[in-house]
Amino acid sequence: MSTTTAQDHRLARTVTDVFQPRNLLLGGMAAVGLAAAGDWTGLLWGLLGALCAGIIPAAYIEWERGRGTWGDRHVVDRRQRAPIFFVILASIGTGAVIMLLGHAPNGILRAMLALWLMTIILLTVNTAWKISVDASVASAAVALLACVHSPLWLCAYALTAAVCWSRVALGYHTVAQVCAGAALGAATAVAYVGA
Repeated sequence: MSTTTAQDHRLARTVTDVFQPRNLLLGGMAAVGLAAAGDWTGLLWGLLGALCAGIIPAAYIEWERGRGTWGDRHVVDRRQRAPIFFVILASIGTGAVIMLLGHAPNGILRAMLALWLMTIILLTVNTAWKISVDASVASAAVALLACVHSPLWLCAYALTAAVCWSRVALGYHTVAQVCAGAALGAATAVAYVGA
């Protein structure tokens, strides 16, 4: 491996670890919650959204990894991914019900429903093809922030591009898989606006 390739690999590893779905959802859902409520209470709803959409699924992956089910958080074999998607769907669904019963601001509830719909599509596509979840989440976070805060957030698609590059550079996905994932994530904006 050449020095440049080794440096690229280290950079790709850093990008994929720092901007993993759990981390992006933590920041993104907190920001969506703040915008939805217009005050600090929205932060609590956003953190609940991040817990259900990102932190609980990441904890499940780590738990299964500790049991030896998977080698790392990336679960490179798409045939092993179905349980993760079911955990995500159950967790987001539970969070959405809590939000509904707790009279959460409409904007954060719509964001949860958009992520739930995205996860159904990810699960469906994954039965035949390995679409990139990391690219989907990175793109969805940007799309949702652009919807609730400002179209200027679309500049953050540079971050989505970096995540896509890292997934390809590490050999986890093809260009087509990350492009499809990013397109699906962007479509959450359509689901958000239409909800």
